[in-house]
Amino acid sequence: MSELPDIAVYIEALESRILGTPLEGFRLKSPFLLRTVQPKPQDTVGSTVTRLRRIGKRIAVGFDNDTWFVLHPMIAGRLHWKAAGAKIATKSDLAAFDFPDGSLTLTEAGSKKRAALHVVAGSNALDALNSGGLEIMDCTAVAFRTALTASNHTVKRALTDPRIFSGVGNAYSDEILHRARLSPILQTQKMSDAEIDQLFAATRAALTEWTGRLRADAGDKFPEKVTGFRDGMAVHGRYKEPCPDCGSPVQRIRYASNETNYCAQCQTGGKLLADRSMSRLLKSDWPKTLTELEEMALKT
Repeated sequence: MSELPDIAVYIEALESRILGTPLEGFRLKSPFLLRTVQPKPQDTVGSTVTRLRRIGKRIAVGFDNDTWFVLHPMIAGRLHWKAAGAKIATKSDLAAFDFPDGSLTLTEAGSKKRAALHVVAGSNALDALNSGGLEIMDCTAVAFRTALTASNHTVKRALTDPRIFSGVGNAYSDEILHRARLSPILQTQKMSDAEIDQLFAATRAALTEWTGRLRADAGDKFPEKVTGFRDGMAVHGRYKEPCPDCGSPVQRIRYASNETNYCAQCQTGGKLLADRSMSRLLKSDWPKTLTELEEMALKT
């Protein structure tokens, strides 16, 4: 799923390509993409792009007729900049937005059509799409602490809840928690002041660093390598690979279609967090520490 660094770089690339230019055409291939009825996207053809904004994990494109196109790529959605009038014919193509210098196309891999386009009129309708999460890069340490501890959740859930914090998802929350040396299941209302300060600093540092990395990778080109699994990540997507800081194997907690990755040595004092599917299977045989895990491996 595209998160704050990815969306920020997408917006920068779009600003240099479509800001101040008219929308010359809109082509919808998948009816599942469009989630609103009025105004119609075609009514904005001929209007000029005047601004772009990030709203959580969404990209909002504003036009001079006070209409906004709000794109949410979701997990498998990706944007591409192609030659003007480029065909949209493959199974993954959802829509194309045609501009004088090129066409912005949206694709989505897989059969689950989760990507969404909302077309809304006016700032009030735009604000209604905002989940209300705090903008971490703009807030104070006090505001961060207040939002984090307003209710009691695991710190992983708090970071990824769009009603609490804006723009952070599964991938970067793993990287943030590794950088902060905090367990993903630590309860927010049980965190010490020092732990909250560590988390605040790590969150801002991780998001700043990755935004810079993605910006440098893209250069003057449109960012095409948008993925939740990147070279250089410390733990996310690196199950069983060595932690770059201590060399211990990265661990995971699986749930539904997602997983949390962490380093037991760096984040949980060597304690393994029970993976639901495996702990149900192994019950009392589930290892509690890295040492026990290594001993189990030697016996097999």
